[in-house]
Amino acid sequence: MEEKNTNELEKVLGNTHIKDFNDFYRKNSEIMSKEAFIPYMKNIFAEKKLTQQTVFLRADIPERYGYKLLSGEKRTRQRDIILRICYAAEMSLAETQKALEKYEMPTLYAKIPRDALLMIIFNERPGDIIEANAILKEHGMEPLRTSGAQN
Repeated sequence: MEEKNTNELEKVLGNTHIKDFNDFYRKNSEIMSKEAFIPYMKNIFAEKKLTQQTVFLRADIPERYGYKLLSGEKRTRQRDIILRICYAAEMSLAETQKALEKYEMPTLYAKIPRDALLMIIFNERPGDIIEANAILKEHGMEPLRTSGAQN
């Protein structure tokens, strides 16, 4: 998959007529769709030589649920689940922000205290998910929620 950034897509759109939209979308649908998250994550796992099972165990989320998320069978509205997976997959802050974008979730925002602390945690990597949650709690912030009966 050839990765185009938003600026490149916007430049192409500047020269695209309405009648040509279907052709534009067909050529770029993979990077524009929700499904772009799945190959992105699988690529990251492969680059870091991590199995999905290892990531789900480290993220402390049920394997079955994790597999459904990464197959596209299920969607979650819980950003914390995606953050847990990213942290467990040893993803950098930049990779995590990109994963959130591809999942169509808000990226971490430096002006939100919890997000700012999470950004530091992703940069410093103080330990496993339990340690990351302990740091959040120490600072009076909600820990990264785990799955449950979430969608």
